[in-house]
Amino acid sequence: MSESDQVIDPACPVDYPKSKISLTERFIDEPRPLRVAVIGGGIAGILAGILLPVKVPNIDLVIYEKSQDVGGTWLENVYPGVRCDIPAHVYQSTFAPNTQWSEQFANGAEIREYWQGLARRYNVYDKFRLNSKVEDVSWDGSHWNLKIQGNRLDKVDFVLSAIGKFNAWKLPNIPEISDYKGHLRHTSNWDPSFDPKDKTVAVIGNGASGIQVVSNLQKSVKRLDHYARNKTWIATSWAGDERTFDSQPYSEELKKSFEDPEKYLEFRKKMEDKYWRRFGTLFRGSEANETARRNFTKAMKERLNKKPELFDQILPDFSANCRRPTPGPGYLEAISEDNVHYITTPIKRFTSSGIETEDGIRDVDAVFCATGANTDLAPPFPITAYGVDLASAWKSDGLFTFPYTYFGLATPGFPNLLFIHGPHGTGASGTLPQALEIQLTYYAKLLRKVSKEGIKAMVPSKKAADDFIEYCDAFFPRTVLTDNCSSWYNSGKPGSRIHGLWPGSGIHVTTVRREPRWEDWEYEYLSGNRFEWYLGNGWTKKERDLDSDATSYLKLPSEIDLRDLHESWWNIP
Repeated sequence: MSESDQVIDPACPVDYPKSKISLTERFIDEPRPLRVAVIGGGIAGILAGILLPVKVPNIDLVIYEKSQDVGGTWLENVYPGVRCDIPAHVYQSTFAPNTQWSEQFANGAEIREYWQGLARRYNVYDKFRLNSKVEDVSWDGSHWNLKIQGNRLDKVDFVLSAIGKFNAWKLPNIPEISDYKGHLRHTSNWDPSFDPKDKTVAVIGNGASGIQVVSNLQKSVKRLDHYARNKTWIATSWAGDERTFDSQPYSEELKKSFEDPEKYLEFRKKMEDKYWRRFGTLFRGSEANETARRNFTKAMKERLNKKPELFDQILPDFSANCRRPTPGPGYLEAISEDNVHYITTPIKRFTSSGIETEDGIRDVDAVFCATGANTDLAPPFPITAYGVDLASAWKSDGLFTFPYTYFGLATPGFPNLLFIHGPHGTGASGTLPQALEIQLTYYAKLLRKVSKEGIKAMVPSKKAADDFIEYCDAFFPRTVLTDNCSSWYNSGKPGSRIHGLWPGSGIHVTTVRREPRWEDWEYEYLSGNRFEWYLGNGWTKKERDLDSDATSYLKLPSEIDLRDLHESWWNIP
């Protein structure tokens, strides 16, 4: 009988101490299956569907998406002129680049097609449950119970919320808005059948979507009334250099050169590097911020030369980058045209035919509200644990009037609940896709730990979360983010805590999320003894395989990299 076939007599010697536990008949390198639900089918959900299955053994992954397809904001936003204000070559995955973008700042449809293409390429659609709006999530002490529209139920070990920052659009709270009889839409709920040609229209809001809509509609409408409550910076480029925003199509010659992998990599690295270097523009009184202010001011003044009187109405009294700037292609030129009226007078109410301000009533055929979405990041459905709703937990304590989290990853009291691109999701530099990939890799490490160590639930400690908030309170006052301006960084409430960005640079947050600080987490195990399930029967499955290489750590001296020495031996998960 070989050693691997021996049957161990469970009876112990009479003089040996007796144990209160029974060994689990499993190998230590056999992680238990985990049922994981991701909520949201935008970029974060797609990347989760690609990365988690290859990084977490035995994961049973499902992704719930409320819409009829994947793509998130790029699926829902189809208003005229929708595009990314980040170069498309930067706004894509690190592992599957598209080298043939049609132009530097790609339109929304092209971006949507890229990300949907990735979902098809990596078979993520198999994991999606479309038209499946999550209505309720509750923790029963061991699992999360999900209620999905149509009275469908699911029980999972972990929930990863990837609902996005701008998923819940809402019409503005303006008196008598329901009395208006014309065409009324939020820009995130655009009616593609609407023909703006020769119409009189109003656009309320001058955030990114309002700027894009105005730039596009001005060319075809008879008259456009643009209601701008806040002043705003129009950037030369989001990276903060002196280049004028340019979204001209790439030449065929340049696109042809991108077919050479080395040339394309050199091009992308040079472009993307700018976005890692812009962190200094956030600091109050810094030369980088003052340079950005000068560049933006100069460019805005030049682009408003047709109506110079608009300059003082638009130029903010807060620092550049207090609100997220947008390059706004064609926007300043559009509001300088004779068929556009730039209105800063506050709106009093809607009428049946238009909008009333202190200056009178202006009738219009259509009103488009570019007034943003719910920016406090509270989920649009109940998430409850131990009788507490997450939204209430984030708002109930007078100290924490914003999303209360540990590192933007999880909230004390809500086990096995993780946020992808939620509060403090990204640094003020770097790129979104890279940040998501890093965060998902971090979560893969958490899930691997849970699955191999017999952990039933893990949650950040309150002390760790409180210490993180205290650090944020020390960091953000150094930056222009705490100037007197409203933005999604602070839930639109000047003076509120900043939660829209990480308290540090993009490379800073990448460093923090490279390895978990396990000591900041609290654990509940499947059994009372933390090692009963984890250590199993004392064997590894691989060593029972006589064809496996038990001495893989031995290599030719010339092949040894001391940084990797003993790091990947046997690749035990």
